Amino acid sequence: MTLVWRHLPRAWCLVTSPRIPKPCLSLSGASWTSVTKLHLHTKPRMPPCDFTPERYQSLAYNRVLEIHKQHLSPVATAYFQKPLLLHQGHMEWLFDSEGNRYLDFYSGIVTVSVGHCHPKVNAVAQKQLGRLWHTSPVFFHPPIHEYAEKLSALLPEPLKVIFLMNSGSEANDLAMLMARAHSHNTDIISFRGAYHGCSPYTLGLTNVGPYKMALPGGLGCQSTMCPDVFRGPWGGSHCRDSPVQTIRKCDCAPDCCQAKDQYIEQFKDTLDTSVAKSIAGFFAEPIQGVNGFVQYPKGFLKEAFKLVRERGGVCITDEVQTGFGRLGSHFWGFQTHDVLPDIVTMAKGIGNGFPMAAVVTTPEIAKSLANCLLHFTTFGGSPMACAIGSAVLEVIKEENLQKNSQEVGTYMLLKFAKLRDEFEIVGDIRGKGLMIGIEMVQDKVSRQPLPCEEVNQIHEDCKHMGLLVGRGGIFSQTFRVAPPMCITKPEVDFAVEVFRSALIQHMERRAK
Repeated sequence: MTLVWRHLPRAWCLVTSPRIPKPCLSLSGASWTSVTKLHLHTKPRMPPCDFTPERYQSLAYNRVLEIHKQHLSPVATAYFQKPLLLHQGHMEWLFDSEGNRYLDFYSGIVTVSVGHCHPKVNAVAQKQLGRLWHTSPVFFHPPIHEYAEKLSALLPEPLKVIFLMNSGSEANDLAMLMARAHSHNTDIISFRGAYHGCSPYTLGLTNVGPYKMALPGGLGCQSTMCPDVFRGPWGGSHCRDSPVQTIRKCDCAPDCCQAKDQYIEQFKDTLDTSVAKSIAGFFAEPIQGVNGFVQYPKGFLKEAFKLVRERGGVCITDEVQTGFGRLGSHFWGFQTHDVLPDIVTMAKGIGNGFPMAAVVTTPEIAKSLANCLLHFTTFGGSPMACAIGSAVLEVIKEENLQKNSQEVGTYMLLKFAKLRDEFEIVGDIRGKGLMIGIEMVQDKVSRQPLPCEEVNQIHEDCKHMGLLVGRGGIFSQTFRVAPPMCITKPEVDFAVEVFRSALIQHMERRAK
């Protein structure tokens, strides 16, 4: 069902102003064509928006910068040379303090699932806010139990016991503890390139360089090779579950992936050399998030899970970015691999931006934890979080957002794939549903990452034209595209044209 408010009269529309056209340069050897179709340096026309933001009346931009420098974390995390000061959001749109409108194709790091300030979610939150904010687990409140029943109905047997938490890192912390309590073992394996959180415990599972420290943390964690069919040593044009395959060739048959077999041998090597004979478990994102939406060969996780269980370990899927219908074909990412994990962790899209997370496991594993620990969280599963979580589940169902993710996501993947064919620096387009990676390279033969300063400029150009996308990859060389699941095909067309325009401008800079 599509709600009526999505078709209200369009009261306000910010149209980006075109730049002065410049003559089209002829770039010998550059792999791009049809420049005249876009009118070089003209910003693509932004689709209309049916929402009028409030007038910004808060802190001046320079004052915000002063306060940030004086009182907030010195870790540089903000995008862009001039960080955006956001003021308001509506569905797939964001508005900054100057009144500029942006199409949000990153969803606050793959977090806004049904749309910024979705009217139904807002109404439920406001109603609950006036009734009861907080209880803690020592008291009961109906929205908590109603949500637990709704969420458990979306997971297969025996994944029916829910621990409500506040964040993805906290959920993965608990999952690590569960695995060790149940198996009575210590070693846990995760992929290189994995991101499972930034808490002291989960930093052991996270294998992305900037998150590693010289100080010890997350003891008992071991990394194994990421089965990346684009950047890794094996993989090709038949290996991944995506409408778009890598341009590398392979001789794999539909039911027999040679790359999968090679990566499984590497996984066996980790089991034979880097961990104890009995292990606690194995963590995997169905599609890697921070590493640039990397996909594994078909069948890999199924075989890896079997090997882990033979060693006494449990299998954990981190659905923090892949869950709640974002991948389109299935509600959960693990279902796309035809596996049944022992523990599932989830966050981000679960609350559409409200701090919320969950760990779902079997009664047996839950009992193992209860036997060794009085597990308690003051704020996990608050009345507010659960009321919002229920509303999110209802909106996903009522507005067919999983189906929208499948249809619009596939449409977008195929559109971006044409840019890979057009530009030598677009090395790989990959993903599933509304989780798409665009990996930038110096050239398709070497697959060496495009230098960070060049990727930064393309990123800036997209922002200037009204499109916000994310970044990822070991070298920050991959654009991460993950819009709210309410996105439409006309908005995809605009995003693709913006990205194409940014690439054209980059090729012109290179020629100079």
